[in-house]
Amino acid sequence: METRTLGELEVSAIGLGCMGMSDFYGDRNEQSAIDTIHYALDHGVTLLDTSDIYGPFTNEILVGKAIKGRRNEVVLATKFGNRRDESGKWLGVNGKPEYVRQACEASLKRLGVDHIDLYYQHRVDKNTPIEDTIGAMADLVKEGKIRYIGMSEAAPATIKRAAKVHPITALQTEYSLWSRDPEDEILKTVRDLGIGFVAYSPLGRGFLTGRFQKPEDLPEGDFRQFHPRFSKDNFAKNLKIVDRVKVLADKKQVKPGQLALAWVLAQGKDIVPIPGTKHVEYLMENIAAVDIKLSEDDLIFLDEAVPKGIAAGQRYADMSNVNL
Repeated sequence: METRTLGELEVSAIGLGCMGMSDFYGDRNEQSAIDTIHYALDHGVTLLDTSDIYGPFTNEILVGKAIKGRRNEVVLATKFGNRRDESGKWLGVNGKPEYVRQACEASLKRLGVDHIDLYYQHRVDKNTPIEDTIGAMADLVKEGKIRYIGMSEAAPATIKRAAKVHPITALQTEYSLWSRDPEDEILKTVRDLGIGFVAYSPLGRGFLTGRFQKPEDLPEGDFRQFHPRFSKDNFAKNLKIVDRVKVLADKKQVKPGQLALAWVLAQGKDIVPIPGTKHVEYLMENIAAVDIKLSEDDLIFLDEAVPKGIAAGQRYADMSNVNL
């Protein structure tokens, strides 16, 4: 597996998003999820991404079980800041220093580890100065409880302020052929500061794979049923994006999702996509995308076929907690 560098942290060129193993995307099977994580590690995927909010809480426990005895093979990333109670009820965002420490201690316990490699502030707390939050995270670095600091869905001005307090290793933000917002300012900002970029939902929450042809194809209990881009009004419009990607995918004899991943990988060696899956079959497809080489003509074709802003619908039903 090719490796890339986020700040000073070396990781596999493609990571594994573990969220869907425990939450949001329909059915769950713990053994299948653990098998998927083991397959990833066996094939050189080192970056595993989770969060305390996933489950809530249960995804960290699952990842901890999967990596037991293999901790030295893993670059372990988790997040804090978004809060839910045990029932899953949304409680808001918390970036207060005392909560940073509380959340970290709880994550360490659930994961069964003595340190977290990359600890993200999952969302920026509008009511707490970013300097206070990052300062608390910096204390955790000094204590050896976390190695590197990350941020998620932060705006350029916030990233710059944070970086003055402590080096930021990675920014995690949604980025794919149908979510190209980071190209406006964010990518330039993180590159100027030497911060790596982790692209979550690089497959458009699975839409760009072409597996969904109508809203009814989504599994029961899947949160995408309430996602603006999967709504009845927008679904057909967004299928045209998949059709355009499929033109080049068929030409290169690969799957649309693999081509979409290859496109993200081609946007810079400082970008690491973390497609999520709970199935070995799909993980195998994702890993194979690392070997797909796109020519300049291929990139021009995709840029013209899937221009920035083409997707119908917002990234979230509520956009108030992103890009802050």
